[in-house]
Amino acid sequence: MNLKEIMATSYFLSALLLSMNMGMVMVSGDPYCGPIEADDKDLVHVALNLEFLEAEFFLIAALGNGLDSIAPELAEGGPPPIGARKADLDDLTNRIIEEFGYQEVGHLRSIITTIGGFPRPLLDLSPQNFANLFDQAVGFKLDPPFNPYVNTINYLLASYAIPYVGLVGYVGAIPQLLNYTSRRLVAGLLGVESGQDAILRALLYKKADERVLPYDITVAEFTNYISDLRNRLAMCGIKDEGLIVPLKLGAENKTESNILSADVYSLSYARNPQEILRIVYGSGSEYKAGGFFPDGGNGRIAKEFLAKA
Repeated sequence: MNLKEIMATSYFLSALLLSMNMGMVMVSGDPYCGPIEADDKDLVHVALNLEFLEAEFFLIAALGNGLDSIAPELAEGGPPPIGARKADLDDLTNRIIEEFGYQEVGHLRSIITTIGGFPRPLLDLSPQNFANLFDQAVGFKLDPPFNPYVNTINYLLASYAIPYVGLVGYVGAIPQLLNYTSRRLVAGLLGVESGQDAILRALLYKKADERVLPYDITVAEFTNYISDLRNRLAMCGIKDEGLIVPLKLGAENKTESNILSADVYSLSYARNPQEILRIVYGSGSEYKAGGFFPDGGNGRIAKEFLAKA
């Protein structure tokens, strides 16, 4: 077998085990994977947490400064992020990430202007938090600990872990939105989030077979590990796929390349708010804060889940 065949087989077995596990979990009535009762503002506010996360991660990595320098009014006095720093990026990637950062500022401004906002939540963008995330994904402690800021490929892999979560959240929110203004807003946000995710995946796909030094793990293998982790944390089946998949999961069952993650009909996967929170908290529970949000997210939905813990 070549490397791609081995990875595709491994991914298929992992997906099969996940599906079997999900079947057993759902029989017991837990976790809940359906829509929740919420108005348009509440649903968009779940995504606003992720927009803060992306804005700070992109801006600080590219410029060395975040919202407090670029658009302090949007943070509304919320605490500064923990541990984010300027990344050592090549010129092309730095320009791309800088643009992404400014786009996220626009997203924050559009949401706050259209439906209202809330103070920036506490965000953990430290190397230690990413190291924990990647250890959890691969199933053992990486040595040295994974650091997203030391080079371009590490940063792109860390970026792989973030925007896609917001993308599938927007896909899940749109059918539940009642107001035309909300639907138009989220459709516009989704378009740009999808573009960002596609660019990140394409940049990584170009290096899919390269090993990420000093680890004996390829770029594509890391993406599969991260996607599998997000599926495990969300606990609602396969809605996330890495860069190399078995033919059974490829477009029209004819390709193992998977530059865009999509379902059997090549439509975007969708997630509900509780799935999003399980992933970004890194806890697998919407009731237990952690991960990128040490104190949990803001907005009614996130706060009510935490209050029930």
